[in-house]
Order: sequence, then C-alpha cells, then structure tokens
Amino acid sequence: MEWQQLEYFVTVAKLEHMTRAAEALAISQPALSRSISKLEEELGVPLFDRQGRSIMLNRYGELFLYRVQRMRKEYEKAVLELQELNNPELGDVSLGFLHTLGTSIVPDLIRAFRQKHPRIHFHFTQNYSHSQVKQLLAGELDLCLIAAIDTEPPVCWQELWRDELFIMVPIDHPMAHRKSIKMKELEHESFILMKKGYALRRTADRLLHAAGIKPKITYEGDEVSTIVGFVGAGLGVSLLPDDEDLNPKKIVKIRVDDMVCERIIGMAWVDNRYLSPSARQFQQFVFDFYEQKSAK
Repeated sequence: MEWQQLEYFVTVAKLEHMTRAAEALAISQPALSRSISKLEEELGVPLFDRQGRSIMLNRYGELFLYRVQRMRKEYEKAVLELQELNNPELGDVSLGFLHTLGTSIVPDLIRAFRQKHPRIHFHFTQNYSHSQVKQLLAGELDLCLIAAIDTEPPVCWQELWRDELFIMVPIDHPMAHRKSIKMKELEHESFILMKKGYALRRTADRLLHAAGIKPKITYEGDEVSTIVGFVGAGLGVSLLPDDEDLNPKKIVKIRVDDMVCERIIGMAWVDNRYLSPSARQFQQFVFDFYEQKSAK
C-alpha cells in the first residue's frame, strides 16, 4: 500500500465519480480504477458500491475513509512540526547539564541566547556526566554541558571554561582569616561533599587523594546550595567553585596554593548525528560566547 493510493481513494470517495476523480487527479480513468481495485484487493474488502460510472462508499469504505483522514491529519501535523523544528528560529533544543551549573551559569547562557532567538524552546535535563553521555547516545539529548571525562567516538567533547575550586569554611573557622592554605592542612577536617557520581565529587576525591588525604565525610548532598548551607552552619568544610550566591557573613573561600584546584567544563555532542538548525545555532553561540570571554 502506497500513500498515493490513499490520496486517490480520498478523492474518489469525495467526488463519487471515477471519471471526475481521474480528471481532478490528472491521471487516466483506467489507471485510477486499477489503483482503487489494487487497494481493495490488499485490504481484502470492497470499499465502494458501483453504479455505472458513479460509485458510493459502502460501510467498509466509510470506516476506512475515517481512518485515512485521521492519518492525513497526523501526517500534515508531522510535516508542520518537522518544518518548525528545522526552522532555526522556531525549533527545540534538548540540553543536559550538571546540577552545579543550574544556579547561574546555564540560566545566564539561556537568557543571553534568547535575547537574539526568543522563539527557540529548550528542554532541560540535569544529571551526572556519564548519565548524560548515555542520553546523548540514545538520542534523548542534542547537547550537554559536562565535566571533562574520557569519551569515545562517536561522542565529542570540547572544553569551554575552567573554574577554580576553593576551600569553603564557616566564618568562625580557625582558618577563616587565611588567604591561602595547603591542601594537606585539611587532613583532620570534616568534609561536606556532593554525593558520589557527581562530577564535582569525582574532582574533589581526585584532589584530596593527590594530597594524601582520606577525608572524613560527614554529609553528602545533591545540590551545591545544600553543601553551602551545611558549611555555613559550621558542620564541615568543602571544595567548591566560587559562586556569587555565597553568603560572606557565613562562609569564607580560601585559595589552595600548593596544587591546581579546578574543574573543566565543556560541551558534548554525538559526531555525525543530525542536529536541528536551532541546536546547531545554540551550539555555535556557546562556543563563540566562551571564546570571546576567554579573549578578554
């Protein structure tokens, strides 16, 4: 069964006359008759009652016409949706990002992008880096902002920026007056960290291990705001990127001076997979945004 056969069927059902239907479709009457007969043969039931050159839908034909018309509407809707998705100013972008980027970085990016492209819609997912890579491969995400991880083709990853990580201590901590410290000085501290699986937790574990510290972890959280709240309450220290929302009345950030403490964030996508114009436009916007930022 071909789509053309269905179009022929709908025209014949509407005009109830084979010759007039053939003229409307710009084909010969015998060719149209053969197409309708073939369709009926494939379905195993007659669709029309013939009366000379005039034909009328029977009960099978009426039922089939109802379904075909619904199919046509769905097809037309699908074509319209695809056209909208393929329009760089009307499409959708499925973006994944780390939980720790949701406070200000991603909202600021989206706000800047939508100033130029206000009609593009976003679908957001927050998850671990490895989970987002799986979603990329499954086609559930177009792009994602994740920490540097080992990736294999077809996944591509490009660095965007680096965040320095600071030791966060409560305002009344004995080291709160210090401008910098050595990581080893923290070996007897209680730590409040992200839960295992988060990119920021993997980075913290790696840095603490490099300093020869087996941290005493008293609390683990899913959100940076939770970690910050626990540090501010004097329940431990943490290793976090700077954030404008940090409360200077409760928390002090201290630079680590004996090792490079940073996290690297980039964009990941699947090589050679189709990206809609809107997704490609957002991808290029992000690349240009951070290239300009690094040039300043």
